[in-house]
Amino acid sequence: MDIDSYLQGEKELIDSVLEKYVPREFKKKDLKNLLGKEKYSFDINSAEAISEPVWDFLDRGGKRWRPALFLLLTEALRGDINKVLDFVALIELVHNGTIIIDDIEDNSSIRRGKPCLHKIYGEDIAINAGNALYFIPLKIIINSDFDISIKEKAFEIYSQEMINLHFGQSMDIFWHKGKKKEITEKQYLQMVSLKTGTLARLSARLAALLSGKDEDTQEILGKMAETIGIGFQIQDDILDMTAKEREKFGKAFGNDITEGKRSLMVIRVLEIGDEKDKKRLLKILDSHTKDKDMIKEAIGILEKYNAVNYAKDLARKMLKEAWKDAEKVLDESEAKKTLESFMEYLIERDV
Repeated sequence: MDIDSYLQGEKELIDSVLEKYVPREFKKKDLKNLLGKEKYSFDINSAEAISEPVWDFLDRGGKRWRPALFLLLTEALRGDINKVLDFVALIELVHNGTIIIDDIEDNSSIRRGKPCLHKIYGEDIAINAGNALYFIPLKIIINSDFDISIKEKAFEIYSQEMINLHFGQSMDIFWHKGKKKEITEKQYLQMVSLKTGTLARLSARLAALLSGKDEDTQEILGKMAETIGIGFQIQDDILDMTAKEREKFGKAFGNDITEGKRSLMVIRVLEIGDEKDKKRLLKILDSHTKDKDMIKEAIGILEKYNAVNYAKDLARKMLKEAWKDAEKVLDESEAKKTLESFMEYLIERDV
């Protein structure tokens, strides 16, 4: 199946739901829905400090693959799409909130082919808008038609995954600041399972919960989705340094090298490389350079040790193992077949 076409087909539906919770232009009724009855007087115009940067960001693109995964799993589990449709906004809004904040933390300059939001609107507006996207989606749980026990479980899942995400981010930041010199492959996989795997896992766990499935099924599908997230991150790191794809990728050249990221490829070189190459690679990463020649030198060291193929092969192996367990809890259907293609696409994509 053509997954690019599938995602594009779902995008319009997902975006229409996003606008329910963060309208392009807030009206009094929108603020009342989010804030309750005004006690004194709303300043409707000030809500532009959320809607304008958020839609600037959302309109740049993004694959919407996490909410698409939620819908696909709901279909595969024979859940009620109409009853759970608004939950796609929870998943996609919080994801974009994390990116907005991440760009500030990393002092990034380019995201999705344009300047990062904090470069356009300032850090105050960007931080506030990003954080708002963590909390506005909770209204979706509150206003849903599910029993209180299901709502409580949904809150529990959301809260735990957000805690996971921030501890994964703390590991990543700690490492790329050079505060830990020796990082194992298992530690990397733990970090990325928390930082990138967690919102995919959130999508799957919510899909299973809201489709009436038991906790074992929620965990099995959550593990599969987490592994998709890991594979997606590994491929993201590969695309950052793959010369022929940089322009399509929409990020600054060698951004991960500038940030000093300890990607799986870097960790591989630090495990098997000779001392001279390891020392040089660490020196470049810790300098947070934007010099293109130094970035190319670092990428050359990674290529010397075949680190790209190693990373890609590991991602493929992990996804294959995760699918073995997941396919046992899914009945045969077109949605199941699409899901298998979906998994492969996310780690083989070139953008």
